[in-house]
Amino acid sequence: MLHELLLALLGYTGDLIIDEREHSKSLGVDAPISDEPTFKLAPDISFIQPSERDLIEKITTLGFYYRELDRFSVRSRNLSWIRSANASSLASDLSKPKAEKPSVYRRAIANGIVEILSVYRSAVLHIEQKLLSETVPILATVTQGLNKFFVLLPPLYELVLEIERDDIRGGQLLNLLHKRCHCGVPELQTCIQRLLWHAHQVLYNQLAAWMVYGILQDQHGEFFIRRQEDKDVEHGSSHRDISEKLARMSTDDTSLTDWHLGFHIYLDMLPEYIHMRVAESILFSGKAIRVLRNPSHAFRFQDIVYHQQVPRGSHKVQGFSGRFPFLKDPFADKELIGEELLPQSEADKIETMLLELKESSEFHKRSFECAIDSIRATAASHLWQLVVVRADLNGHLKALKDYFLLAKGDFFQCFLEESRQLMRLPPRQSTAEADLMVPFQLAAIKTISEEDKYFSRVSLRMPSFGMTVKSSQVDLPKTDGNAGTALSSASSEISLDGWDGIALEYSVDWPLQLFFTPDVLSKYCRVFQYLLRLKRTQMELEKSWASVMHQDHTDFAKHRNDHVKGSVSQQGRQRSRPMWRIREHMAFLIRNLQFYIQVDVIESQWNVLQAHIQDSNDFTGLVGVHQEYLSALISQSFLDIGSLSRILDSIMKLCLQFCWNIENQESSANTSELEHIIEEFNKKSNSLYTILRSSRLVGSQRAPFLRRFLMRLNFNSFFEATAKGVLNVVRPRPTLSVLNQQ
Repeated sequence: MLHELLLALLGYTGDLIIDEREHSKSLGVDAPISDEPTFKLAPDISFIQPSERDLIEKITTLGFYYRELDRFSVRSRNLSWIRSANASSLASDLSKPKAEKPSVYRRAIANGIVEILSVYRSAVLHIEQKLLSETVPILATVTQGLNKFFVLLPPLYELVLEIERDDIRGGQLLNLLHKRCHCGVPELQTCIQRLLWHAHQVLYNQLAAWMVYGILQDQHGEFFIRRQEDKDVEHGSSHRDISEKLARMSTDDTSLTDWHLGFHIYLDMLPEYIHMRVAESILFSGKAIRVLRNPSHAFRFQDIVYHQQVPRGSHKVQGFSGRFPFLKDPFADKELIGEELLPQSEADKIETMLLELKESSEFHKRSFECAIDSIRATAASHLWQLVVVRADLNGHLKALKDYFLLAKGDFFQCFLEESRQLMRLPPRQSTAEADLMVPFQLAAIKTISEEDKYFSRVSLRMPSFGMTVKSSQVDLPKTDGNAGTALSSASSEISLDGWDGIALEYSVDWPLQLFFTPDVLSKYCRVFQYLLRLKRTQMELEKSWASVMHQDHTDFAKHRNDHVKGSVSQQGRQRSRPMWRIREHMAFLIRNLQFYIQVDVIESQWNVLQAHIQDSNDFTGLVGVHQEYLSALISQSFLDIGSLSRILDSIMKLCLQFCWNIENQESSANTSELEHIIEEFNKKSNSLYTILRSSRLVGSQRAPFLRRFLMRLNFNSFFEATAKGVLNVVRPRPTLSVLNQQ
């Protein structure tokens, strides 16, 4: 009887100890776990006392727990899915219709459970030996030998029951084990920690594959880093939408598509004890390693040429152009280049840090986070070296400042002068871009030197017409390679005229596309469109004054001996004086606004950006600083304030209408229209000053140089006196006759 009890303790029932489920169905390895113990003493046994019956049934529950835990281990450690994955379609048709989804984390926990069950089997064997050695075997020997397992096996059974019932896997399984570790029973806590250690082995293996080699080793979707395509499919995006997203990136550089669209953090599998900041560091590190280990073909070719032409010790990377027939196999050293981007010694350091965490018997959150931060810093440093030093990031930033922020004022002044007559007419849909090509090329030939290697990356576009005008300055160097371009869409605000959609594109090669994303370039283009309209308005105000003064001097020289006509000309000057006063007010406002944006905003923010570039050696920090730089340009230029942006649009529109009216006043004089323009300009300029001087703007940190701008505008208190009460007082419309009396 005692031997049958010992067999029942190892999950084998018989005549004395029976399993109630055997009467309903046969049990196999794949049978589901029972919700409650089913091992009972046979009811037809009459020679056992009730107290002994209760004790035996209590002991046999350990056999039930053992059997269920053993079945869970066998199922979880079953590797038949590997064979089934390679089987033919006929074999798959003959297989079971419903197969359990494999889990690497469950298999790891099953390995830990097997260790615990082996200790249990050893205890049962020891009890058997002890019973055989005793002359009078007693039941208390069994109870005493298995007493500690009453604390271990029932919680483990509840654990696997919850895992099976709720289909818990991956990071969710780590969460469950981590919570169960916090208990007041030292023996149970040790067992759960051992199971968690086994599960962490899988996690560390996945982290090593991701953060050392850039490989996502997750066949069953249990890691908290996932491919973006899986997320898009889960949210209902079609594969066509996903392919269109990827098509907007470079066609050949998979590392770039992976960087922007490839991977994301899957929160359902992120363990709660791993902070989101740490998970983001893990995501960034793996993506950075993928980029460093998989440079584009164009970059490999360029880097080979660089190392063959530039002597050792030189760190400045120059652009390359032309052909190199002496290179027999330009991609033969691609592994060497990848190793230079991420030296093997650095990869070994990362692997060593993860190996130390893996070998630790307990999970220490502080040590884990410190190791991840160190790995992230290493990846960010090498990525910074790649983008900033090798790819000449600062040179491209300077080029974007020159062309998108109008730092090359002579080029855009020449372009606007050459295209002035063209922009007086509405753009033609079929030839608008081709019409712009001529003044664009002329301005480039006159102002851009041949040493400017960045101008070939700039192209002009009219987005509303969907055609690009490429820059084609004579003898400018051409840059080959995959070029990621971006442009802003046409402004959603009311367009001033058809030429307001003029935009710039900037072509960037690998790996600068990691830094200059389409969103970043669209922000640059948004600021460019605003600055170009501002410069065009300023030029029109100056040209209108010069044109009319030239005509006035010509008329004066022609009629200086004619007293009658001379007096008429003098009267015309008197009538025009109010218009010139308004023109001066317009020019004064536009000049000060332009000076504020170019000097107080752009130059000051540029100096801040340069200081951070000099002090930084972290790629993510540099990306954040550059985002702050762009945000400061937009906010301090008031492009993100709808009311101010609309007022500035209206002021520039009124200035252009005023210029065209006074230049055409001899052919079609329209006094009422001029009066309306003057009235609207006064209202808009006063409203602009009133909003800008509000405490909400002046006192905030969003525009630290706004006080200087207001001081220059209101240096003689004119704006303050004129704008007083403009928002709540309705003034009568001023007329030219009233202005003449002033």
